[in-house]
Formats: sequence, C-alpha cells, structure tokens
Amino acid sequence: MDVGEGAVQEIEPQKKEKEPTEDEKRRQKIAPGTLMKAVVRPGGGDATPSDNYQVVYHYTVRTLDGVVVESSRSEYGGKGIPIRHVLGKSKMIVGLLEGIPTMLKGEIAMFKMKPQVHYGEDDCPVVAPSSFPKDDELHFEIEMIDFFKAKVISDDLGVVKKVITEGQGWECPREPYEVKAWICAKTGDGKVIVTRTQGEPFFFNFGKSEVPKGLEMGIGTMTREEKAVIYVTSQYLTTSPFLPAVEGLEEVHFEVELVHFIQVRDMLGDGRLIKRRIRDGKGEFPMDCPLQDSLLRVHYKGMLQNEEKTIFFDTRVDNHGQPLEFCSGEGLVPEGFEMCVRLMVPEEIALVTCPPDYAYDKFPRPANVPEGAHIQWEIELLGFEMPKDWTGLNFQTIMEEAEKIRNTGNRLFKERKFELAKAKYDKVLREFNHVNPQDDEEGKIFSNTRNLLHLNVAACYLKMGECRKSIETCNKVLEANPGHVKALYRRGMAYMTVGDFEEAKSDFNTMIKLDKSTEPDATAALLKVKQKEQVS
Repeated sequence: MDVGEGAVQEIEPQKKEKEPTEDEKRRQKIAPGTLMKAVVRPGGGDATPSDNYQVVYHYTVRTLDGVVVESSRSEYGGKGIPIRHVLGKSKMIVGLLEGIPTMLKGEIAMFKMKPQVHYGEDDCPVVAPSSFPKDDELHFEIEMIDFFKAKVISDDLGVVKKVITEGQGWECPREPYEVKAWICAKTGDGKVIVTRTQGEPFFFNFGKSEVPKGLEMGIGTMTREEKAVIYVTSQYLTTSPFLPAVEGLEEVHFEVELVHFIQVRDMLGDGRLIKRRIRDGKGEFPMDCPLQDSLLRVHYKGMLQNEEKTIFFDTRVDNHGQPLEFCSGEGLVPEGFEMCVRLMVPEEIALVTCPPDYAYDKFPRPANVPEGAHIQWEIELLGFEMPKDWTGLNFQTIMEEAEKIRNTGNRLFKERKFELAKAKYDKVLREFNHVNPQDDEEGKIFSNTRNLLHLNVAACYLKMGECRKSIETCNKVLEANPGHVKALYRRGMAYMTVGDFEEAKSDFNTMIKLDKSTEPDATAALLKVKQKEQVS
C-alpha cells in the first residue's frame, strides 16, 4: 500500500500465531489416501468429540482379507472392556487421532489405514503390541460408545471424572473432612463389585485411606450434591475398608453422589486443635467469615474433655441467656477459641477440641477448670459486625478511631500479648496510607501519631526478640525526623540487645546532645552498654 507524505498509516497489531501441539503436527503430516473412513452404522445427533473429551470405544483391527489381529471385544479374544482415551492427553496412533473426532455417539466406522498412520508412523508415541503387523495396511473398526467433557484429575490419566449433575457451592472435601456419599463400584465391563446406594450413605474420613486413593482424589474435586462417574485405573486402586480386594482389577468405575461433607479443620496441623462443623451456617466460606477484626456475638458451651464432659460454662445458662460479645484481635477470649470462630459463617455451630496451651493455660482460667485441662467448646456464631469503614470520615473522627485502636494495642502490650498489640498498631498504619491531612495543623497531628505508632511497633518487635526489625522501624521515624529522641532511645536499646554497642552508644549520646532532659535515661542506658561490653 502506498502511503503519501504526511499521511497517517494505521498499523494493526500482529496476532501471534499459536504454536501447534505435537498431535496437531502429527495430523498435519497425514498424506492423502493414507487414511480412509467408511461409516458402517450411523450415529445419533450431530455432536462430535474434541480435545479434553474422554472417548469410550470398542475396536477391532483386521487385515484387508478379514483376519482379526487385535480387538477389545471378548468375542475376538479381547478383555471385553472398552478403551478410554482423553483427546489431546492420551497417546494414540495418528489415524485414530484424526478419525475419532469425526464420529458421532453410537456410530460404527471402518478406518482403512496405511502403516504410516498407525504403528508404522515415524516416532510413533504408542508401542505396537508384539507380533503386530505394523508394516501392513489394516482395517480399524471403531464403535463409538460414548464421549463427554472430562475432568482429568491425575496427569497420567489414571483418574478421570465425568460430571453427571453439577453440585452446589464451590467447596470440596479435603483432609480431614468427614464425607457421606452414595457409591457404586463397577468393573470396566459393567459388573457391580460394591454398592452403597441404599440404607445409609457410605461414611469416611478424608485422608485416612478408607476408600481407594483414586476414588478419594476424584471425590476431592466434587461439591455438595454433585453426581459423577470417577474412572480409576489399577495404580490408584489401593486397598481400603470400602474396597478390600483390588487384585486383578485393571480399572473401576465409581458412580458417586456426594451427599454431604462436614468441614473439619486441623487448625495447628498437628491434630491438637480441631474445629468440626456440626451445623452449616448461612453464607460461603471464607467470604462470609469474620476474618478481619470484628465485633462477634456467640453462644458457647465449655466442657472439660473428661469422661463426664463436665460443663464449666454455658452462656444460655450462666450468662442470663445472653450471648458473649467480644472484639476479635484483642485477646479477650482464649486463642484457640478465637482462631476457630474466625473461620465460621453466621449461624454455624462448631465443636472445637483445644489443648491447654491454646485454651486456659495462657488465659484467665475459670475457677472450675483445672490447670492443664483439655477443653471442648460448642460454639454458635450468631453474627458479627465488620470494623468501621474510615472512607468518608473527617480527619478528627479518623484520629479518634485511630486512638481507640492504639489504646487497645497499649492494653495488649501491657498484658504481654505483643503480637496482638503489634497487629493493632499495624492496622492503623495501613489505614493511614489512605489519610490525607488538609492543612499544616492536621499534618502535624498526623505525623506525630504515625511516629508514635511506628515506635509502638518497634517496641513490640523488641519484646518479640526481632531486634533488626525494631531497628528498621525506628529508622522510618528517624529518616523523617533525625532528632526524634524516643526513636533514638528505642533504636539504641535494639542495637544494644544485638551487640552493636558502638551504634547504641552513638544513639544514647545523641539523645543527650539534643535534649538535656533525656540525660538520666540515656546515661542509665550507656551504663548498661558498658556492662554488656565487659561481659561479652
């Protein structure tokens, strides 16, 4: 195209061509006349399979004069089990790779193949059976039994799922959930091995080897009320209470309806703190959980884990029937209690088993709870209120809210709950990223408060033994205000703790130069440095 001087030429972005797959490259090499198809029996409908579909078919291979070479059918010496392949995933001869996607359900077709489109193909990814005439032209008779969109669960195609009916929600069972399901297990040729489709659904604990490995992998992709068929080959057919005998089984088709599962959470990963949902709530996990610090309303019953399950407190009896209200993130309930409530949805009831160190060993212990007691709480989350959104608040209100949270942090610090205190200070600092003072006076108040919060965080780090982080936090204040004596003092204490004595002395001496009123504190700190130097 000619473009005149001064003219503007529109340049269209070039579309990057998708690199063909290895199977597509193989199919492109098929020469005319090497693969011919004749329909023996028409199929139904107009749908044909494509990539990621599982195809289920019988095959019989014959020489051109009709001698059967190989077959999946029992009448021709095969096992009687249809072949299953996932298009685009399974290794197949190129003639079937090209021919099968042209077939309808129920169709029988005869493919006449020259050697280069079956096992005689150069670098054929499928090994020919022994004594197979791979250099001969052959007839491949294919009966397309079924095809469907497949969920490939294991990369080696040993576990594949066909969804019959979609389930509810998005959550799937996983270890250590409790699962109830109707299950019918059949061999590849349709013979029933085990069936649990009447009476009570089969109950099992996920992750405890109570069902074959492949079946559990498949169920782990299902949602409540989903119906599916899970195809499992021998390497994933582990022995289990559900299917004790697996020897001789090449594959099993499990027809599954996931009736229900109970969310069970190992909160610490060591089996000591367990949350077990005993009644579903309203909402979706985790979107509708009080993950952030919130005002929570709960009823709970506290029990000792002894034979009698002694109840030591029940809000419905001992609290005049009123629920417990508390703000999370403030250390107002035992740590194990709060950890579990944060993962509940409104109206859920959960049973929590808790070890002493997450119950009352580190929290004011009720008089009727012995020291070192293992606890069980039955908790109902009635509801929660999210923290106030600062968007749209005026500066004075924002600073009042910040001070409330900082005061809570100070209380937690005095109670030696340093991580919780730090979380409160950090929360305000995060909110401050979106605060814009409007004049010099507001700017001064804002800057002073932010510096104070940074120093609070630095004090928490120091108490938690993370001195380098304490130093880094003090530096945030000193970079903007090099003469901030409180920041110098706190950094000096951190330097002294890690043995950087020269840096510590420098900070304490600078304090005295900047503000004579700090001399007693700085002098006492310098004496401590000297003592530590002598010991080290």
